[in-house]
Amino acid sequence: MELLFLMVYSFCAWLVFFKFRWLPWNITTQVITISIPLILLAAVILFLNISAPSTADVRVINYSVQIVPRVTGRVIEVGVEANRPIRKGMVLFRIDPEPFRFRLQAARAAVAQARAKLIGSQANQSSYEEQLKEAQAKRGAVSAKLELARMRVRQYLALAATGAGPRFDLEQAQAEVQGLHGELAALDAATAQARVKTRARTADGEQDEVARVRAEIAQAEAQLAEAQWELDQTTVVAPADGSVVNLQLRVGQVASQLVMSPVMLFIENTQWVLAFYAQNEVREVGTGQEAEIAMRMYPGRIIKCRVDSVIWATSGGQVPIGGNLPDLPMLAAGRLAVRLRPVDADVFLAAGARGSGAIYTDYVVFLHMVRKVFIRVQSKLDWLVLKLH
Repeated sequence: MELLFLMVYSFCAWLVFFKFRWLPWNITTQVITISIPLILLAAVILFLNISAPSTADVRVINYSVQIVPRVTGRVIEVGVEANRPIRKGMVLFRIDPEPFRFRLQAARAAVAQARAKLIGSQANQSSYEEQLKEAQAKRGAVSAKLELARMRVRQYLALAATGAGPRFDLEQAQAEVQGLHGELAALDAATAQARVKTRARTADGEQDEVARVRAEIAQAEAQLAEAQWELDQTTVVAPADGSVVNLQLRVGQVASQLVMSPVMLFIENTQWVLAFYAQNEVREVGTGQEAEIAMRMYPGRIIKCRVDSVIWATSGGQVPIGGNLPDLPMLAAGRLAVRLRPVDADVFLAAGARGSGAIYTDYVVFLHMVRKVFIRVQSKLDWLVLKLH
């Protein structure tokens, strides 16, 4: 554009000074003639870079997701092809589910076993209460027999003292008393044991044994849920719309759940169009302003955009936290990125595409036409393929 302006201005000067000789060509007119275009070009360029800042560094960035399975196993199916459109929810690959089905069956059996154990523990609770009642009833009966035996011993002692009763009956009664004492002691122990088991309860009023079994059931159900979740993870689906590039996964390969060993890279369709500017070029840039970009993959085409936001941060804004002085390299001043949103929804932009662009601010609006001419001329130059092979 500057060259075109100089050519037109030079042609006009030729007409004035040489063709029609309207003015003399001397030192004064020479200085004036040369100074005018230089001053005008400098003023236009200075205001144009603020009113409609341009950049030769426009990049298209896509979200990339490293696909790592949550379980480890042998791949039995790869459901996608490289560089093909993939819809969200489509199967990427499947891992052999048989080992995980076995774990699921074992977890279900453990839950059933724990629940059966709970029924037995609840039955034992009732059994302990019945044992306590039975032991208490037997103790009452044995106590009555013991009192009767003691009374007989006293009677036989009285008879033996007068010589009226046989000595054998006395000894038999005394042996019966001792046997009843032993039986009563055994019943006391059984009663105490049954009472302890009956009264052994948790804070919720539940028997300790039953509470332990319920805890085992909860643990078994958690293991069952985990086994079901692992079985579900053997099928890996696409997290969003996109595609897989450089697909190396094959049937028979072992897919590992190690985070550092992704099995494929998924490129989402969601994109960021970033235009990079010097820090003093974006002071008039605001959200919603008009922008245009010319991508090299579409020579001669102007893509309309809107400013989404200015990313007010650079890598130079970070200082490592530590006990030592930060060792920062001497770098040039970082540029700021401006995110653009294409208005043309149907335009396809490859991830990593490069181009140029301009933003039209609300400052010195009449200069926007100059920038639009510049960017359109530049987009035409993308048709040129300068290669010697």
